[in-house]
Amino acid sequence: MADEDRRSFGRKADKGDSRRDGQQTPSPTSYTGSQTSLPGISAPQMPHSPALSAAMSVESQSSEFQASANRKPPFFFREEYAGLIVKGNFMTLAAKPVHVEEGEWLAHQVVEQFRLLEGMLAIIKVIDDRTGKPICNQETCPTMSAAGHTYAWLDQQRKPIKIPACSYIHHVQKWINGKISDPNLFPTDTSFALPSAYASGGMNTPGASTPIPAGPTNLDASLNSLAGKEWLGRSSGFPENFEGDIKSIYRQMARCYAHIYHGHWLDPFWHINAYKELNTCFIHFVNVGKLFGLIADKEMEPMQPLIDLWQEKGLLPSAQQTGSRPEAGQGAAA
Repeated sequence: MADEDRRSFGRKADKGDSRRDGQQTPSPTSYTGSQTSLPGISAPQMPHSPALSAAMSVESQSSEFQASANRKPPFFFREEYAGLIVKGNFMTLAAKPVHVEEGEWLAHQVVEQFRLLEGMLAIIKVIDDRTGKPICNQETCPTMSAAGHTYAWLDQQRKPIKIPACSYIHHVQKWINGKISDPNLFPTDTSFALPSAYASGGMNTPGASTPIPAGPTNLDASLNSLAGKEWLGRSSGFPENFEGDIKSIYRQMARCYAHIYHGHWLDPFWHINAYKELNTCFIHFVNVGKLFGLIADKEMEPMQPLIDLWQEKGLLPSAQQTGSRPEAGQGAAA
């Protein structure tokens, strides 16, 4: 893809419509999904490596959560609190433009989804005037939890350690920023975006008098194996591990959203009337993840009731549409 076309995406998007529809909903009187305050619990020492891999995390599910399955669901799982700040079908926003290479489109989408998530995370980092601490802190959220799921990092000895949610989120943001800023994983060199027919950079390449370097390759692989091997984004210069890495990024973003809902929906999102903005960012995130197979159903378990509600309303792709990867104007919902 030409450099100007790539910059037209910018791997960013204009700020979404922040209009509110003014619809009034009943005021919550209780909240079953909030985190219990556990003062005095100190967090284990974190590894010194600034590049913790998203694969370096594990998940557990408590029996206590399973035993409480019959309790009344949290407010964010109820239809009256599932509203959005925009109307329409989000599949249109996710549909790939016809003339855009798929790897390039997904790189743009992942960066955009991370931008939206960071906006929501910034809200739970605001200093609470009552405590003088961020809303999400070591005392309110001693672990990275969502419903009965607890997410743990692996330390340098590959042992799972439970850390406060604020520390977990900080490491996730740092890790994702490192990934999307890495030109080896998210290349921006225009020479890599040319049609694959000229990837070898021969002297007869149209419009050039010097060879154009080929995209990144595995030097340990034979030429015959590389010639017939394809992967997501190869023609735009994305490396072979690109798809696996963006799926890891998406998995960690899903965990951040799950913690935001289960730990902070009432305070602060309900209190500042921003829960519809949260819903709008999350439904867009889920829609892209489902359509392009970036997120597994297991990772969505803490938020599945809300996803089911939106699917029943036709706001998210059905099981038949999942993984179809529609292009704009070709089967995308209006």
